[in-house]
Parts: sequence; structure tokens; C-alpha cells
Amino acid sequence: MANPFENPDGTFLVLVNEQGQHSLWPVFAAVPAGWAVTHGPAGREDCLGHVRRHWTDTRARDLAAHLDTPR
Repeated sequence: MANPFENPDGTFLVLVNEQGQHSLWPVFAAVPAGWAVTHGPAGREDCLGHVRRHWTDTRARDLAAHLDTPR
């Protein structure tokens, strides 16, 4: 498999950054600076389910706050 992010049999983490953005991340790769593990290690489908349940507003936190501020 050329792309480890698409490996259906892989083991993954779910990462979240300070803006509340989520990322599926292969467990064998180092977690990049600025990201925290919030789920896993687990299978790909389990991690994707976690992302779908918890990342309901895909806007960056700062953008959402700006756009939701009454003018």
C-alpha cells in the first residue's frame, strides 16, 4: 500500500490541534508538534468514527468564533 493513511488494516491515532481540527494519523509516525492524541491506537474505521462524532464543525476554532460573533 503506497499511502499509509488509506490502509484499511492499519492502526491509527486521532490527533487534534489547538484549532480543534482533527487528523487520522498512522501509529508508527511521530505525532507532529502542535497536535495531541485524543483517540487510539485503534483501527482505521474506529478512528474515522471518532472523528465523525467529535469534529462536527470543520471550521478552525478561531474562524468559527469570528464568524459566530454578532456584528
